[in-house]
Amino acid sequence: MADADRIAHLEQTVADLSRRIQQREDELDVRKLQHLYGYLIDKCLYNETVDLFTEDGEVHFFGGIWRRREGIRRLYVDRFQKRFTHGINGPIDGFLLDHPQLQDIIDVEPNGTIAHARARSMMQAGRHKDYTDPSNPMLGMRQWWEGGIYENTYQKVDGIWRIKILNYMPQWHADFETGWANTKPEYVPFPKITYPEDPTGPDALIEGAWLWPTHKVVPFHMKHPVTGKEIVPERWQGDIDRELAAKAGKVAPAGA
Repeated sequence: MADADRIAHLEQTVADLSRRIQQREDELDVRKLQHLYGYLIDKCLYNETVDLFTEDGEVHFFGGIWRRREGIRRLYVDRFQKRFTHGINGPIDGFLLDHPQLQDIIDVEPNGTIAHARARSMMQAGRHKDYTDPSNPMLGMRQWWEGGIYENTYQKVDGIWRIKILNYMPQWHADFETGWANTKPEYVPFPKITYPEDPTGPDALIEGAWLWPTHKVVPFHMKHPVTGKEIVPERWQGDIDRELAAKAGKVAPAGA
């Protein structure tokens, strides 16, 4: 190999390695950002949570969309902080809301400024019996589980990764005492009124929002890594017809 070819090969190798290293660093930065989100929400640090977002960011949450920094602040500060922590930016005695961040899959686009992630949270939440407020249904004694999926988008702004779209899709809830087999539909009511009619409401509603026992797949941002195909599930009619589902459960298996 001629010297010129060898140098060109080495330069290309260095460029490829630099690109791969930068991609891995971006993935790690996005992962740290999302994990930090979980830690901040754990302790009701809502002001700091808002600061994780881009100015034009969005939060898709429980059937509503809160847009731009002012809308995001309306959700975390005006809504959550007032409901959960008496307006305090931080944890209060007797209130539990753990948000572990699990199974994150992060993909950075070739431009290096946009990334996508799919992750899971399985929360433990509740309010201690000694810290209830009988006058406020939101502050009564409760203990529950929650599982949800994130399909988020991130943007690098001035060299720093921020959350552009936090798309959190709750999957199921369960009271600690009775479990998920007894969960009522729409365990947490979806928003029905938008801002400004609802002062802390979303800017828009999401059609087709669902909760367990309805069971669907949150769309994947990536294709199947082996086949390259879109990951698209089938739907069984019983999933949307409770009477049919109940009958199906009573049918004897083949060969019985």
